[in-house]
Amino acid sequence: MEYQNARRRVFGAVVLLLLAAGWAANHFASMLGLLREQENLSGVLVNGAYGIYALGLLPCLLGGGALADRIGARRVVLTGGTVAALGNAGLLFWHGELGLLVGRFIVGLGVGLAMSAGTAWAGKLRPAGGVTLAGIFLTSGFASGPIASGLLAYLLPASAALPVPFAVSTLFSLATVVLALAVGNLPAKPSRERSTRGTAGQPDAQPAARSIGRALSASLPMALWVFSCATATFVILAGRMAGRVSNGVLLPGAAAFLAFGAGLGVQMLGRRFGWGPGAGVAGAILAAVGMALAGTGGAAPPLWIFIVACLVLGAAYGLCLQQGLLDIEHLAPRGSHGTVIGIFYVFTYLGFGLPVLLEALLPTVGAALPLFVLAGLALLSALVRGLQLSRTDLLRR
Repeated sequence: MEYQNARRRVFGAVVLLLLAAGWAANHFASMLGLLREQENLSGVLVNGAYGIYALGLLPCLLGGGALADRIGARRVVLTGGTVAALGNAGLLFWHGELGLLVGRFIVGLGVGLAMSAGTAWAGKLRPAGGVTLAGIFLTSGFASGPIASGLLAYLLPASAALPVPFAVSTLFSLATVVLALAVGNLPAKPSRERSTRGTAGQPDAQPAARSIGRALSASLPMALWVFSCATATFVILAGRMAGRVSNGVLLPGAAAFLAFGAGLGVQMLGRRFGWGPGAGVAGAILAAVGMALAGTGGAAPPLWIFIVACLVLGAAYGLCLQQGLLDIEHLAPRGSHGTVIGIFYVFTYLGFGLPVLLEALLPTVGAALPLFVLAGLALLSALVRGLQLSRTDLLRR
C-alpha cells in the first residue's frame, strides 16, 4: 500500500509537469495579436515565432525519448521543465524580433524533452491508461495556457499585458519542477500479472508481434492531424476572425477553450468507454470536416463557422492524439516506448508549420484552397487507417 501511494504521488507530479509543458508551449498563442499591435511586428514574423519553437522541439522530442529509454525519464523531464521555464523567462524580458525567436526556440527545447520523456514515464508508472492520462493532462495545459494568458492580457493594463502572462508561465513551470523534486523518484515496478487486454479496450500485442515499425505504421497517420487541427483553430481561424470582433485578444483563448475542450471530452470518453482503434478513422474524418469548414469560411469566417470548426477540429485533435499514443502503448517494444513516442510527437508537430505555410500561400492561392487540400489529405489518412483495420492485422492487438 505504501509503495502504491508513493507511486501515485510520483505519477501526479509527472502529469503536472506535462500540464505545465503544454501551458508553456501554447500560452503564446494568446500573445500573437498583442505582439503585432504593441511591438509593430508583422504577421509572418509573429506566426514564425510561434512555429520556430518546433525547430527546438523536434530534436529534443527524439533525443528526450531516447534518453528516457537509456537513463530514465526523471532527469530528462526535470531538465525539460526547467529549460521551458528559462525560455519563457527570456520572453518576459526580451520580446523584440530576435528575442521572440530565441525565447520560443528555447521553450521548444524544454517542452520537447518534457513531452516525450514525460509521456513514456507516465506509461511506465501506470501501465493501464498512463499514456492516455498523459495526453489528457498535456491537452489540459495546451488549453489552459492560452485561456489564462488571454484573460490576463484582456484584464491587465497595456503595460502589464505582455510581461505578466510570460511570468505566470515561468513560475508555473518552475513550481512543477520543484514539486517533482520534493516528491522524489520511484523505480517502476514490473506488474506481476499483465492483462491480455490493454487500455481503452484494446488487447496488447504479444511480445513477438511488437516492433517499432508496426507502432509507427499505425500511429503516424494519426500524428499528422494532431497539431494541424489545433493550430488551425487558435492561430488560423482566430487570426481570420480578429478583424470582425472588437476584442480580438480573446479569440485565441476562446478557440483553445472550444477546441481543447472538445479534445479533452473525446479523450475522456474514449478512456471511459474503451473505444477501439477504429476511433482513429473517426478522428481523421473529423479533421477533414473541420478543415473543409474552415476553408468554407475563407479569409473572414462567420462566427458560426468559427465555433463549429473549432469544436470539430478539437475533437479530431483529441481522437488522433489518443489513438496514436495507444498504438504505441500496445505495439511498440517495451524498452523503446520513449523513442517511439518521440518520433510520434515529431510528426504531430509538423502541424505547427501550418500557420506559416498558409500565411505565405495566402497572396497567391487565397485563404480557402489550402484548407480544402488538407481536408482531402485527412480523408486519405482515414482511408489508410481503415485499410489497416480491414486488410491486415496491424491494429488487431
